[in-house]
Amino acid sequence: MANEKNRAPEENRKNIEGTADKKGKKKGGLGTYFKEVSLEMKKVVWPTRKELGQYTVVVLVTCAFFALMYWGIDSGFLAILRNLLGISM
Repeated sequence: MANEKNRAPEENRKNIEGTADKKGKKKGGLGTYFKEVSLEMKKVVWPTRKELGQYTVVVLVTCAFFALMYWGIDSGFLAILRNLLGISM
């Protein structure tokens, strides 16, 4: 039992150190990083001009909806607090 307790941290250390070797990844420099980024960017499927316009409209409408919703909720709470506290403007 005592041997198992002493052995466990050593085995964990070996597992942690060995993970990079098992995955087969090597440390690379800055040039390797940018080369891999460039390769990944070539795989990206960019939206067409029409799709980009549609996505922009969806984002703007969604932002406007949530802005109005939060304004309404905030105004409602303000009205409730004014009535509860007897504040008049």
